[in-house]
Amino acid sequence: MNDEALVLIEQEGPILRLSFNRPKALNALNAATLDAFTQALREVSSETRVIIVQGTGEKSFVAGADIAEMADLSATDAAAFAAKGHEAANLIEALDAIVIAQVQGFALGGGCEMALACDMIIAGEKAKFGQPEVGLGVTPGFGGTTRLVRQVGLHRALQLLATGEIIKADQALAWGLVNEVVAQDELSSRVQAIAEMIAKNAPFAVAASKKSARAAAETELHMANALEQQLFGLCFSTADQKEGMRAFIEKRKPVWSK
Repeated sequence: MNDEALVLIEQEGPILRLSFNRPKALNALNAATLDAFTQALREVSSETRVIIVQGTGEKSFVAGADIAEMADLSATDAAAFAAKGHEAANLIEALDAIVIAQVQGFALGGGCEMALACDMIIAGEKAKFGQPEVGLGVTPGFGGTTRLVRQVGLHRALQLLATGEIIKADQALAWGLVNEVVAQDELSSRVQAIAEMIAKNAPFAVAASKKSARAAAETELHMANALEQQLFGLCFSTADQKEGMRAFIEKRKPVWSK
């Protein structure tokens, strides 16, 4: 691990931690950081079952995109910068691994958008969320308008988007923006416990469940059900299905094939 890297990479067995590492800038996302994050996602090994995305320091997950870098961009360059954020978010959604956002402080603008792209968000009690871009004369650029609507509904999304309001963790929980809120000093251990629970399950089944659930959030019900049926059938072509059901019958822990 290189402490000077823009994104710190720590692999512990099937669990990978990726940490945005610009604590003096509250982990604000500039182009170089997005490139480093995207590269790390592209290099995720097939053995990785869970990815935990976090920020270094106690104050911030990601406080937003780097305003100093964006201020003088042309329209063309701004669109290209936004494309970097979308690329990272799309990769998170496409990975077989479950991606957990561990949010210990500010998750604003681009930070909120990166968290929204993850498969679940576990927040510390001091976490804060928001899309304050309108106060800077711009819209969210990394999927904030689209994923936020899907997560909390149109009216609540527009309240955040149009006001630029920053909400605390308990309100984010009430709105369904985050999965859980835990005490600040228990955040890392709680996320680790969830990651370990996921990593104990059958790899193909977890990846297929993610694929099916994400499709259900974006497609018509009958199409999502057809995909679920197909994926359920595919499970029965895997060694893990044979092992999982045999282990259940034999009252022992399963040993997965990868």
